[in-house]
Amino acid sequence: MAKEKKVHICSVCGYESLKWMGKCPECGEWNSFTEETVHKNPKTSKTTTSLKPVKISEITYSEKDERLITGISEFDRVLGGGFVPGSVTLLGGDPGIGKSTLVLQTAGELNCRILYVSGEESLQQIKLRASRLDINKPTIELLPETNVVAVSELIEKSDYNLVVIDSIQTMFHPDYDNTPGSITQIRESAYQLQNIAKKTGVPVVLVGHITKEGSIAGPKILEHTVDTVLQFEGDKNSSYRILRSLKNRFGSTNEIGIFEMLEAGLKEVKNPSEIFLSNGPAEASGSVITSTLEGSRAILIEVQALVTPAQYGNPQRVATGFDYKRLSILLAVLERRYKLKLSAFNVFLNITGGIRIEETAIDLAVCMAIASNMKEITPKNKPVILGEVGLGGEIRGVANINKRISEAVKLGYTNLYVPFSNLSVIDKNLTEYCYPVKSLKEIADLLLR
Repeated sequence: MAKEKKVHICSVCGYESLKWMGKCPECGEWNSFTEETVHKNPKTSKTTTSLKPVKISEITYSEKDERLITGISEFDRVLGGGFVPGSVTLLGGDPGIGKSTLVLQTAGELNCRILYVSGEESLQQIKLRASRLDINKPTIELLPETNVVAVSELIEKSDYNLVVIDSIQTMFHPDYDNTPGSITQIRESAYQLQNIAKKTGVPVVLVGHITKEGSIAGPKILEHTVDTVLQFEGDKNSSYRILRSLKNRFGSTNEIGIFEMLEAGLKEVKNPSEIFLSNGPAEASGSVITSTLEGSRAILIEVQALVTPAQYGNPQRVATGFDYKRLSILLAVLERRYKLKLSAFNVFLNITGGIRIEETAIDLAVCMAIASNMKEITPKNKPVILGEVGLGGEIRGVANINKRISEAVKLGYTNLYVPFSNLSVIDKNLTEYCYPVKSLKEIADLLLR
């Protein structure tokens, strides 16, 4: 007979303790322990395996042929080219952001047998969403089930090409008395689905909820178990959604997919630059266009800055879509190398479109936006500004400069200020649009006179 005991499990790393602890000794998180009931079955016999090792030279695999292409190019881009056989993909996002819509549209694009397991919605509710999306394929089979063992048995007996679990937090393993959504149930359900995916070679998509802190609900070990972790994010007040890869064993984690939420479902955004610049740069000081790389593609974005006198003590430094610490460094460089007195002014910085930029290639655009608003001078001829700013005020080169310039020229921009060190690698047909600069003072004198 199975034995059971009470243990405390860290919701972040899965560390187990017989007593509650304020701080996890494994991952260092505070107040992360929850009490769970754990069953331990006595050993009855020794396990044996009939599997034999296979030489790596004897294994044949063609990634191009094996992947399951979804038909949605933005989704395939983030996945790395489609679903890999036997892979487990975790798709997380805020409630109502469009996770179920995305997986149902994906199922509607595929011409193969798909099992859609729903633990949250009834068959009628799913049918209602499918009707709105104009999806009525007989190859999509719906199953309202939360027992992960029953689902696994069905997958093993049938010949499915893709399985969707919506959502992993509703699934439960009958060998455990814990309620669905608990750490133990999420962990064991994920293990069960992972094993059946590897055994049958069927790709499995797990839809997951997001906590108020912005992380996927459940133990952190859930993200380690799966092969790919995708996050579907966006402002509920905006119609645009971004699909981002946080982990991918079969592709890049730098790619993003951009969608627009319409009444008829999600629509792919083929040219993100047109979206982020849809209203055009403001005809006022403090607005600068630059180019950033998201994965393999260049995107033009607008950097906006507002500088106001600080009336109440310490000046404010607020950055939206840009690293706050990096902003502090650039403000110090502007004050020391360009003699711009910012210590008594509030500085507000915004990257339009709701996108967050991590790379340093937009440093120069940030500096020019701040200096432009401080001096109340609009940069001449709508320039596109690229470059990393060093502590000495020098302009350093950026990666993939030709991609950035080509995207700007394609959208009609012909005045590009680029690092002098990049000039030798710029394609000859693009050099006519480029103005190389070496220092912060040099470009400021050119644009803000």
